[in-house]
Amino acid sequence: MNRPVERTLRALGLAEAPREHPLLYPGAWPAGSGILDGDHFLPPERLVYDDRTPVLAIGSNGSPGQLRHKMREFGISTPLPMVRARVTGVDAGVSAHVSRMGYVSASPIAAPDAVRALFVLWLDAEQLAVIDASEGAPVPGGNFDRAWLPAPDVRIDLADGTRLPGAYAYVNRHGVLHDGTGAPRIHPGQRELLTELLVALPRLRELFGVVPEEFCARARADRRLCERGTRLFAEEKLVTACGLERYAAASARGQQSGSPGTGPSLSPPLT
Repeated sequence: MNRPVERTLRALGLAEAPREHPLLYPGAWPAGSGILDGDHFLPPERLVYDDRTPVLAIGSNGSPGQLRHKMREFGISTPLPMVRARVTGVDAGVSAHVSRMGYVSASPIAAPDAVRALFVLWLDAEQLAVIDASEGAPVPGGNFDRAWLPAPDVRIDLADGTRLPGAYAYVNRHGVLHDGTGAPRIHPGQRELLTELLVALPRLRELFGVVPEEFCARARADRRLCERGTRLFAEEKLVTACGLERYAAASARGQQSGSPGTGPSLSPPLT
């Protein structure tokens, strides 16, 4: 099959993976729906894939470059549909943990009045297992739980008028950072976030340096340092609930309503 050159991730500005360039987090998102197929982002065949599991992309999972990086790590090359949706009830907060990828990631928060353009990833069993592993969902010490967010609590509207019955999202087990008033803060992008945190927290500067570049370089692959940074967020009383914990608990009990089945687990977790 010949794929047009102009549909390559490089040509579309979608090739860079935040795992390789942490300050680019959450990475470049497509302008519209499509299918990630190797190094290409192709026009969508349809918007709903009933034989796949829908997962909301809150942070870098909306970046084709990041998804390609994750899939290649496990040798997965099957096409992956990414469908742009109008989502009401969820926003992108700030995870209360430091990732070994060198960044502080986004995490979903309950936001009843928020309306966001987000991507729904339609994942087959192998792809779902890869994303689960990358979020640490299969293991007790991982950073995220995969939780089913049902309609009408969360509204997911597609361009053709379809409203989904719900979708999965990855809820942070550590909580999220608040904005100083106790409300979850919104993720502003990696460089801005790290700059603000390093200015505000002397103890964080002691661990990770004074500028975002130092933070990323020190955090990458240093598990113990990342764990210390995560504890520091809690010690500085910066952590609050995301508002979605009840969905994670329901999913853990197998009580999610309307949710599809899950795929096999992979290990180890990668963040």
